[in-house]
Amino acid sequence: MSAKTTTAKKASAKKAAAEKAHPMEGLLRMDRIPHIWCPTCGIGTTVSCFISALQQIETPLEKVCVVSGIGCTGRVAGYIKLDSFHTTHGRAVPFATGLKLANPELKVVVFSGDGDLIAIGGNHFIHAARRNVDITVICVNNFNYAMTGGQVAPTTPLTAKTSTSPYGCYEQPFNIPYLAECCGAVYVARWTALHIRRQTKSMIEALNKPGFSVVEVITPCSTLYARRNKLGDGLNLMKFYHESAEIRHGADTRDLDITFQEKIICGKFVDRERPTCLEALEARHDKVLGDKYVKYGGVREDD
Repeated sequence: MSAKTTTAKKASAKKAAAEKAHPMEGLLRMDRIPHIWCPTCGIGTTVSCFISALQQIETPLEKVCVVSGIGCTGRVAGYIKLDSFHTTHGRAVPFATGLKLANPELKVVVFSGDGDLIAIGGNHFIHAARRNVDITVICVNNFNYAMTGGQVAPTTPLTAKTSTSPYGCYEQPFNIPYLAECCGAVYVARWTALHIRRQTKSMIEALNKPGFSVVEVITPCSTLYARRNKLGDGLNLMKFYHESAEIRHGADTRDLDITFQEKIICGKFVDRERPTCLEALEARHDKVLGDKYVKYGGVREDD
């Protein structure tokens, strides 16, 4: 067999393999597949929506980076084929803030769970929203600390059972959209893992929105949360989302509390304009310093 024939066959095989490849493979680290998530977990669905959103925005992928913390959702950074950072527990938001301040051209995305972002990371979350740091936060909310045994979380609904609340949760859970809005977020939406197209659209809008944007995704945790509460498997939970989710765009975020196995209000609740953290910094310094102020990242001619 000639070298020319061998090369042609290799090219043909490569083309055939490319045609069989999944359309999202280019944004996944296939050498790390299969992933660690349980069957019927909603994180995989949310990752698919995120990849679909990335494929539709105009930002070059080399300028997109993903930051996550610890927990089941924290593993997302390790599977996305972008510049990605798996940081320490609760510190995804400040790490992302540092990336954005160091290189304002980056599109920085925090992709993590409710425990990581709202519990140990809660202080960072509220101050990043207050400052209107230009990052997008995707919070996968499965109502418990799933990776470490299913403990009660800051989003566990009242009366729901976990490994550390065997008689039912008695602590009032956080309403994430309300928390985000009252702290200053400029874009806030909530969907379930069932709302694939709507979830993707919200992610696109959040990625394109200057400022602190939040997309909460309610997802099944069939291995721990659902089993302990006798809710069935992942399919049962998806049926529950179908029957109980109500889309109410523009709803008052004060009315979006999630109660155990009752109605879940979904939709886009906040979409407003505020100067971003860097815009506010530049405006203030320009006003105070005038000609002496060097725009962020700029250099004076006399330097």
